[in-house]
Amino acid sequence: MTTKSLDLDPKGKIKVRYFRLRNRLKDKAGSGHSREPGKFAVEALEQAMAELDKFAEDYPDWVQGQVSELYELLAKTREKEENRRATEFKRINEIAHDMRGQGGTFGYPLVTTVADSLYAFTGSRSLAQDSHVEIVKSHIDTMNAVIKERVEGDGGILGRELLTALEKAIEKFS
Repeated sequence: MTTKSLDLDPKGKIKVRYFRLRNRLKDKAGSGHSREPGKFAVEALEQAMAELDKFAEDYPDWVQGQVSELYELLAKTREKEENRRATEFKRINEIAHDMRGQGGTFGYPLVTTVADSLYAFTGSRSLAQDSHVEIVKSHIDTMNAVIKERVEGDGGILGRELLTALEKAIEKFS
């Protein structure tokens, strides 16, 4: 057993040294281009927004790959017995998780709304009954429509119609 010797003062009390370090987080939060600590340079912010806008233009094409993967998983799910669908539902849940974080960022909050619903629905399913598979299909179909029609923002009347149709499908198969 090893012991550490303590730094004691002449009266036998332990000396404690307290180091107060400067909190540099505020300095680090800045872009480095601004003269004021903690402030972003307007140019750096504009550059970041321009990059985000580029990604937003490509988002529908890019996310279509995820929708296609969801359809493939749906097909695999239909081929299996109800008690053997957990792997596919887990993967569907993971994709929905990713999509719900991306949609709003790139101007498609309807994708976020539907993906959030799909994520919640598939996360609580250990067994996937045939009716559950149909609910998953309704979610995927809705996201597919939003992407194919490039329904940005809340989608107005079309957005409300898509969400209403999804709600009806969920009610029908619940």
